[in-house]
Amino acid sequence: MSAEPETETERGAETTASPRRGRGGRGGRERVLAAAARLFAAQGINATGMEQVAEQAPVSKRTLYAHFRTKDELVVAHLHDLAATGHTLESALTREDVPPRERILALFGPPPATGAAPVRGCPFIDAAAEFPDPDGAVHSYAREQKLLMARLVTELLTELGCREPDALAEQLVTLADGAASRAMVLDDPDYGRHARAAAEVLLDHAPRA
Repeated sequence: MSAEPETETERGAETTASPRRGRGGRGGRERVLAAAARLFAAQGINATGMEQVAEQAPVSKRTLYAHFRTKDELVVAHLHDLAATGHTLESALTREDVPPRERILALFGPPPATGAAPVRGCPFIDAAAEFPDPDGAVHSYAREQKLLMARLVTELLTELGCREPDALAEQLVTLADGAASRAMVLDDPDYGRHARAAAEVLLDHAPRA
């Protein structure tokens, strides 16, 4: 099966084809997102075709494309769903039941479980790498999430009374993203412990306002 995203011509041909086996109708969108999450985590985004997602959902191609007109739309919806359901490290930054310092250090903990054997690291970085066009919908959404991550860390550092929180936030998120990338390359879900040690030093020695 080709790993390339379907073209508009291919999509149009598929939507006029006879419906596939499986269920459509109510709950189809949720099943598509669940299937996409499993497949993207297990084998990567570009290696997953839309037809494979439809088969795994299961929904007809007509139903799939009724919800997501292109693969880009599906990927953005997938990333939005991960963020909304707390399946990213960044979700720890908004937990009001955890002190600000611990929220920041949670960025260096094990990645949220995805059900996939290999460690995939940060889903936003992974998606941006697989969709390198900086003006594309997927890359743009990933960038927004990375900028949001820095803003949230800046807010927490401000609560902690740190001087120049913006600069320190950039240092911390760079550590977190680097650790996530190395964890993926090395397939080591506990790799973040090394970056956490460095983050603790930064926080301990940060000048206070």
